Amino acid sequence: MNLKEISEKYKEKLAPIKIFLFDVDGILTTGQLYYQGEEVGFNRYFNALDGYGLKMIQEAGHKVGIITGGNSLGVRKRFEQLAVDHLYMGSEDKLPAFEEILEKEKLAPHQALYMGDEFFDLPVLRKVGFSATVEAASQEIRDSVDYICQKPAGQGCAREVIDLWREVVNFRPHWY
Repeated sequence: MNLKEISEKYKEKLAPIKIFLFDVDGILTTGQLYYQGEEVGFNRYFNALDGYGLKMIQEAGHKVGIITGGNSLGVRKRFEQLAVDHLYMGSEDKLPAFEEILEKEKLAPHQALYMGDEFFDLPVLRKVGFSATVEAASQEIRDSVDYICQKPAGQGCAREVIDLWREVVNFRPHWY
């Protein structure tokens, strides 16, 4: 199926989305960690396609948030550089962060999209209007989401979902 056919299948769920929330390890990164020394700690590689997708969401007038159990300087710097609207780090209990974000933005759960790949993502994945994960996630996670990405973790999977949404709402960046 092509982008248009896939997005048509999820049109009703994607059309109301106003905020896009992402886990980091296993979604916006491959999940691999490397140790960069005492001052930085563990770090990750990010994909520029995903980063650009986050910027397109903001250009469309919507919000972007990160909810991650990890807490590293490299992750903080990446998302500060991308100027995400919400950055919650350091807790595997992600539901309080999700609820706080919705309250701050005055949004309902059906207006939120979340991508996660691990068991502690399930409470949020089960509450949002549109949920997605990657093929490498556990079967229980894959069984609980609306969409399983064709692209692997850290290799444009977030952008894949963003492009599905863009197709539904017919958003094109200003230089398109």
